[in-house]
Amino acid sequence: MEKIIEGSISLLMDLIRTQSFSKEENQTAEIINDYLKNFGIETHRDLNNVWAFNKHYDASKPTILLNSHHDTVHPNKDYTRDPFLPEIIDGKLFGLGSNDAGGCLVSLIGTFLHYYDRTDLKYNLVIAATAEEEISGLHGLEWIVPKLGNLEFAIVGEPTQMHLAIAEKGLMVLECKAPGKSGHAAREEGENAIYNAIEDILWFKSYKFPKESEMFGPIKMSVTMINAGTQHNVVPSSCDFVVDVRITDAYTNEEVLDIIHQHTISEIHPRSTRLKPSSIDKNHPIVQAGIALGRKTYGSPTTSDQALLSIPSLKLGPGDSARSHTADEFIYVNEIVEGIPLYIKILDQIV
Repeated sequence: MEKIIEGSISLLMDLIRTQSFSKEENQTAEIINDYLKNFGIETHRDLNNVWAFNKHYDASKPTILLNSHHDTVHPNKDYTRDPFLPEIIDGKLFGLGSNDAGGCLVSLIGTFLHYYDRTDLKYNLVIAATAEEEISGLHGLEWIVPKLGNLEFAIVGEPTQMHLAIAEKGLMVLECKAPGKSGHAAREEGENAIYNAIEDILWFKSYKFPKESEMFGPIKMSVTMINAGTQHNVVPSSCDFVVDVRITDAYTNEEVLDIIHQHTISEIHPRSTRLKPSSIDKNHPIVQAGIALGRKTYGSPTTSDQALLSIPSLKLGPGDSARSHTADEFIYVNEIVEGIPLYIKILDQIV
């Protein structure tokens, strides 16, 4: 175990020093691929996604997906350190992507290595290090899931302080266009699209969906952008606005969109309906295994690659979501040292 942990920390440092912005993850994919091959593991790669199955894979057994991402956001302007310089200071490993989600990824890889040679597993395991998570891209996890076989459930590595995120909100961004008719502002001409937009905006502000999530409560809709008009004396014929909709596990994205269409007069087009709300039953064996070890359950307000999975999934990993995308990002080394054995203790109860 000590060698696995040391190797995981060394791998994370290699990933930190290698730029891997979304859609630019080729080099980190190579690093991960080579790391697994050094253990004699047969790897698979498609674009910037790398995956591998346990040595004694048996198609008759169900499969558990262990997944995290190796792309990062761009470092923000408030960094005081070199974001690509991995340094351990006072127990903190600094570097871009250390917390989100490098620490999770290397810990899941370490967990996979622990089980790789086992012949007595009830489940298969597949480790998938994927791309484009930070931009919800089309060529990350969603791209390779069809290549992974029949998956029973997934552990998605995101920083949760090793607590159990058993539900995650979905996301729809809506492009809205309120109708109108142009005319001269000095005369009673035209139909003001801004006034029509206001009616819909007030509906978005005040509407309460009948069903509420036990974990998250009500769905939240927020109008976040608006644009209309060409000059001061022309009644605008259209008004564009954008709505951010955070969808709970009480509804599907399509159900929410249908309700919105029923209550608004604007033309409404979702940028995407791919980012679905996700959840796993609190009584699922993997959740109960975590609870038995003193881990807490909660609902996560942030989106991850869970949104692209149609199987039960649990978000779980070392690190703290509050550190993600912050300047001088870091993860405590002890979070990895403790995280890998905790992943194993949880999985030991079911595999």
